[in-house]
This record gives sequence, C-alpha cells and structure tokens, in this order.
Amino acid sequence: MTDLATRTLVTSGRDTRSLGAGERGARSRMLRLPLYLLLIVASVVSIIPFLWMVIASTHPSSELFGTPLPVLPGDALWENLARLEDSIGFSRVMLNSLVIAVIYTVFSSIVSIMCGYGLATYRFRGRGVLLALLLLTMMIPMQVLLVPLFQIMAGMGWIDTYQAVILPFLANAFGIFLMRQGFLDFPPSLIEAARIDGASELRTFYRIVLPVAKPQIAALVIYTFISQWNAFIWPLLMLNTEANYTVPVALNTMIGMSRVDYSGLMLGSLLATLPLLLLFLIFQKQFVAGLLGGAVKG
Repeated sequence: MTDLATRTLVTSGRDTRSLGAGERGARSRMLRLPLYLLLIVASVVSIIPFLWMVIASTHPSSELFGTPLPVLPGDALWENLARLEDSIGFSRVMLNSLVIAVIYTVFSSIVSIMCGYGLATYRFRGRGVLLALLLLTMMIPMQVLLVPLFQIMAGMGWIDTYQAVILPFLANAFGIFLMRQGFLDFPPSLIEAARIDGASELRTFYRIVLPVAKPQIAALVIYTFISQWNAFIWPLLMLNTEANYTVPVALNTMIGMSRVDYSGLMLGSLLATLPLLLLFLIFQKQFVAGLLGGAVKG
C-alpha cells in the first residue's frame, strides 16, 4: 500500500511539473505574440515601398496620380524601359556603376584586409593611438572633405575620370575596423608556428589567416560594393560627361524643373536595386556571420 501511494505521489508530481512547464511555455508564447505582431507589421511596412516601386514602374506617369491609385502591375513596362534607355542610356550607366563598384570593392577590400591584419596582429608603439585616429575619421562628415578633395582632383587633372571617383576613398575606416575585429579572434600561436616553420609573412597571411576570415571578408565585400554602388554626392561632383555617369547620377538627371518622369525613376530604381538584393540574398549568411564575428571582440 505504501509503494502504491509513493508511485501515485511521484506520478502526480511529474504531471504537476509537466503541467507547469506547459503553462510556462504557453505564457511565454503569449508574451512573444506582441513581438511577432510588431515584426509582421514592420515587415509589411518595409515591403510596401518596394511593391509600389514595382507597380509604378509598369504604369505611365499620368496614371500614378490618378484616382484610385493603381494597385496591380500595368502593361507599360517595356515602354518605360525603352524611354529610360533613350533618356539616360540606362544600360551604359549600369555598366559604368558596375565597373566602378567592382574595381573599388577589390582594391578597398585589399587595403582594409591588410590594414586590419596589421592592427590586429602586430605589436608596435602607437598602435592604440593609430586605432583611435582611425575611429575618429569615421566621425568626420563627408561634406567637410568635398572641397579639399575636389581641389586635389582638379589639380591632378582627374575631373570626369573613374580614378577620381575610386581612389580618394579606398582606405575605408569602417572596413579596416571590421577586419581588425575579425582578425582579433585568430590565435597568435598559429602565426608564430608558421614563422618558426620558415613561412614568409605573405605566405602566412595568404595560406593560414585569410581562409579563417572568410565570413568577415564576405561581409566587407558586400558592404563595400553596396556603399560604392549607391554613392551619389562624390560621383556627381566628379563626373561631368553623361557617358561616364553612374546610376544614381543618371537617375538624378531625370528630375527636371517642370517635369519628372516618375515611372522612369521607379523603373530605374527598381533595376538598380535588383543586383544589390541578389548579392545580399546569395551572401546573407556570410554577411551576418561576418558582422557578428567582428562584434565579439573589443
């Protein structure tokens, strides 16, 4: 009789604990419900402008201000595309942006990777001061640098050239800091072991360090490409010839004093967004892993 009572009490205790765990789980889900609803609302609000861009790019400009507003795609996509090509040579400016963004991304990433590696692994006097100065440059507004940089480019005769757009900002402070934070996770003992085995600094850097830093490098490449692809103020100052315009500068020319081709602007913005969206969708895991990996070290 005692054993039966004991088993009953044990079973009853387990049921009570299971019921308590179930209640806590239900309570936790109820508490998370407002957060889920908030995230759903934020997602819808974020998607609406992109959906409107898609819809507006398939309608004539005259229909975008009618009543009611169009809520479904129209049949003027190819007409808008032909007009966009005739007005600004959209395929040419897309190629210009691609060439500038790729060249800038390659060389800026090399500079950021090597500088970040040096700041993370080498011990030298003044390293902390150099890092502090690097971080201070991130606080300087770009508008302050426009006049002196323009004078330098004009003095070198580089106005209306690609190198004037690319070279002044190759040393990206954020990219250097991102790679420095990523390289802090690398064990110094492996570098010392490679040096003892006779490996050169370049071989150690290329064969041992770089493969481990792939997530940070992917994040750096995506960030650098997107920032250069979307750059507007500096290319607007440097590029004077329509044949050399980038996408943001060319789209800006479609905004006139008395008439604005809204359908063309929407279509051009949509086509300019698609490469960036595709790039992020392909490398989103590496991008997130690289940013998180660089954030764990101080």
